[in-house]
Amino acid sequence: MSAPAPSPLAIVDAEPLPRQEEVLTDTALAFVAELHRRFTPRRDELLARRAERRAGIARTATLDFLPETAAIRADDSWKVAPAPPALEDRRVEITGPTDRKMTINALNSGAKVWLADFEDASAPTWENVVTGQLNLIDAYTRAIDFTDPGSGKSYALRPEEELATVVTRPRGWHLDERHLTDPDGTPVPGALVDFGLYFFHNAKRLIDLGKGPYFYLPKTESHLEARLWNDVFVFAQDYLGIPRGTVRATVLIETITAAYEMEEILYELRDHASGLNAGRWDYLFSIVKNFRDGGEKFVLPDRNAVTMTAPFMRAYTELLVRTCHKRGAHAIGGMAAFIPSRRDAEVNKVAFEKVRADKDREANDGFDGSWVAHPDLVPIAMESFDRVLGDKPNQKDRLREDVDVKAADLIAVDSLDARPTYAGLVNAVQVGIRYIEAWLRGLGAVAIFNLMEDAATAEISRSQIWQWINAGVVLDNGERVTAELAREVAAEELANIRAEAGEEAFARGNWQQAHDLLLKVALDEDYADFLTLPAYEQLKG
Repeated sequence: MSAPAPSPLAIVDAEPLPRQEEVLTDTALAFVAELHRRFTPRRDELLARRAERRAGIARTATLDFLPETAAIRADDSWKVAPAPPALEDRRVEITGPTDRKMTINALNSGAKVWLADFEDASAPTWENVVTGQLNLIDAYTRAIDFTDPGSGKSYALRPEEELATVVTRPRGWHLDERHLTDPDGTPVPGALVDFGLYFFHNAKRLIDLGKGPYFYLPKTESHLEARLWNDVFVFAQDYLGIPRGTVRATVLIETITAAYEMEEILYELRDHASGLNAGRWDYLFSIVKNFRDGGEKFVLPDRNAVTMTAPFMRAYTELLVRTCHKRGAHAIGGMAAFIPSRRDAEVNKVAFEKVRADKDREANDGFDGSWVAHPDLVPIAMESFDRVLGDKPNQKDRLREDVDVKAADLIAVDSLDARPTYAGLVNAVQVGIRYIEAWLRGLGAVAIFNLMEDAATAEISRSQIWQWINAGVVLDNGERVTAELAREVAAEELANIRAEAGEEAFARGNWQQAHDLLLKVALDEDYADFLTLPAYEQLKG
């Protein structure tokens, strides 16, 4: 057998990492290069189509179900492929980045599934991208024992049958990987890097373990983007010589446009689809992004006031359950982001009750599973779903034919009886600065005020500041939200952080940089499509 041809991709501006040669092999990079050659041009066309659609929403301030795909929605005969055994029971899923400690803890957590995240819970430093892949390879070969250098505590995997099933989330279509370029100097889309490396190294190994290469697909905005992913899956399976349909994908319905195309998205992926997920913060961010010039009726109140029981959010989640079950797919609920306090039992008690109520609601509404951010929440969520499911792996037999959601219901933001507050503005600034500072240090999942925050949190925070300024919102204290008020609140927060951290720790951090970046994306007249695009330019490593 001849030696593989050198990959046409170049690794640029990246310090060598220990064991990177195990991930960045010539054969793996050749596969990623072929994905890039075949599919990046279509990715580029679809990103341009996003901009065209946004311009249409700006003109009309409305959305509707697509007339050109009405026949797909009306055809009751099609279903998605049956779930593989490893994905039949998804009643509790834990989410988190792919660092070594999290990999072991998530797999050991008792959850049915671990969302191994290269997206919103991971800052895309080259080290995080490459070592995250290495950690997953090591997990599947049971070579991942780890000792924390700080605490000296050792971590090791439980027996294979006790481990969570891994569902990997690559980056969204909009993000490029600047450290991997083709001969023209064009970066490879981060989605194809994350998917390609994981699939190439692990697909056959996972099949041998009785599982398969399973994925969460983020930031999808249309069924045409789902079609692109389906074509990627077909090519990848043929390339490695594994049966078509081995891949399974769960699509996050976390954009307002995708909410109008749920059935079409499942249809495009039907041989590879396993479900849809309701993602709260990115969904709200998408509403602001798309309807930012739609006037007062689209102004969102404080993010924490927009619960899943808000009428327009309830319309979205109930439509998702009905759509999934009609087509034989899993409906996966939203995140319980609370991080238990080791010092305050009362805080935990109140928060656990809220988590329990949220998970009870999802289970009773027909969801087949839900997300948590911390292992301590797994038993609480499990109890809620056990009570409803019993010995059944899911409740896809609950068709929810009582649900009748109209197009207008999904964007009836003004049906929520809540208004923006000064405290909400302060919280948006606080969380925005604190999250961005950590992200610039390479941390994508960050505990802030007892909640696990990720990039979606920062997106809704900066979007709300932008929206409130541009809509001339008057807060509960009578103040109008202006750029000047946002600057005042941000300056006060920066001073508070300096006092809280001390001069030395403050100087070591990226606090001023985070402050400036938040204000840039919150105050610029031109709304940045994604905070992570300008932030990536400032990310070191």
